[in-house]
Amino acid sequence: MGVLRLVLNVLWLIFCGIWMAIAYTVAALICFLLIVTIPFGVAALRIAGYVLWPFGRTTVERLDAGAPSFAGNVVWLIFAGWWLALGHLITSIPLFVSIIGIPFGWANLKLIPVSLMPLGREIVPSDEAFGRVV
Repeated sequence: MGVLRLVLNVLWLIFCGIWMAIAYTVAALICFLLIVTIPFGVAALRIAGYVLWPFGRTTVERLDAGAPSFAGNVVWLIFAGWWLALGHLITSIPLFVSIIGIPFGWANLKLIPVSLMPLGREIVPSDEAFGRVV
């Protein structure tokens, strides 16, 4: 299973991971420049790492996330989340055209919810996610 994840992650990195990670990094840099939005920049960099190597990892809700995370997610959705989600959607379309690209298209669609609402989520190995109670 580990070899399969490695192969999928390397192919993902070549075909779409690097481009989406660059988009998240640009969003993070803009957030860092605006100082008040530094927490959004940290979240964008966290997702950029996830976007570079998604197979074998998933996101789970943090149990300690509350109203501030929700409010932050609304602000993120308005200013950055929608265009990152659109990037995932547009990137997934050509991947679905080829049979080999279908798993990568699904991975892109799997990343849309975290691109829309990144705060209050944690990236964990897939094996750990099943043991967590949300």
